[in-house]
Amino acid sequence: MYMKINWFPGHMLKTKKEIKENLKLVDLVIEIRDARIVKSSANPDIDEICSGKPRIILLNKSDLCEEAIVKKWCNKLSTGDIKALAVNCVTGKGLKEIKPLIDQLLKEKNDRLRAKGIVNIITRAMVVGIPNVGKSSFINKMAQNNIAKTGDRPGVTKSKQWIKTKIGLELMDTPGVLWPRFEDMEVGLNLAFTGAVKDEVIDIEELAIKLIERLQVIAPEKLKQRYKLEELSADPLETINSIAKKRGAVISGGEIDYNRISNVILDEFRGGKIGKICLETV
Repeated sequence: MYMKINWFPGHMLKTKKEIKENLKLVDLVIEIRDARIVKSSANPDIDEICSGKPRIILLNKSDLCEEAIVKKWCNKLSTGDIKALAVNCVTGKGLKEIKPLIDQLLKEKNDRLRAKGIVNIITRAMVVGIPNVGKSSFINKMAQNNIAKTGDRPGVTKSKQWIKTKIGLELMDTPGVLWPRFEDMEVGLNLAFTGAVKDEVIDIEELAIKLIERLQVIAPEKLKQRYKLEELSADPLETINSIAKKRGAVISGGEIDYNRISNVILDEFRGGKIGKICLETV
């Protein structure tokens, strides 16, 4: 599968430099990942970039995953001054847990400020994450209005602005764009399956075959149940043919309308209709 993704290492270096400079202005980092692909939706250098700052990792779209697996991820990622939280940035589920976590992570610092007589403590956080994992949705939900432009056009840097929230937290969107590790084929596929990579740059029919191939291994029963299939063929293309016939995605002469059925399968997976499925387990 060929993905036409403009990848400029120079941009990445500039972004890393800007983030490190701006880290001096914040108390902590809020990193957003997709709960379905916790590893693939992380920037590979994020630990190094954010070292020395407390961090909250929000596993977004966690309601599209098996709860037990998300819980395991939260436990694995929560070490020292890093805490992970299962959320949904669109509905707001889990976001009320952020304030107690911030208080916990910044307790010593805030105690010192209170000892100096400072009462109204404003906490500042930088929001980081690769494109299309829910950064804008998170900022909008926290600010209760549409400040960040949702539907990212990766590469467009917004001017530095502090976004106020109702919990005494001010947010800064990341300068520049943090890219995932595209050179890894599996990472590229995971990002494409979940819609983090735009469908215009991918062969949609090939992607649907790859997704069915994966689901036949990790969630065969959910696949059978959703599409009312008696059994799954070893060949994912045959499974797609069966699904297309069940769904009436057939054109004149009995030919399969692959474009239509591919879009259906991808949309239903992304919307959680095939079931709660984590593509990456702990």
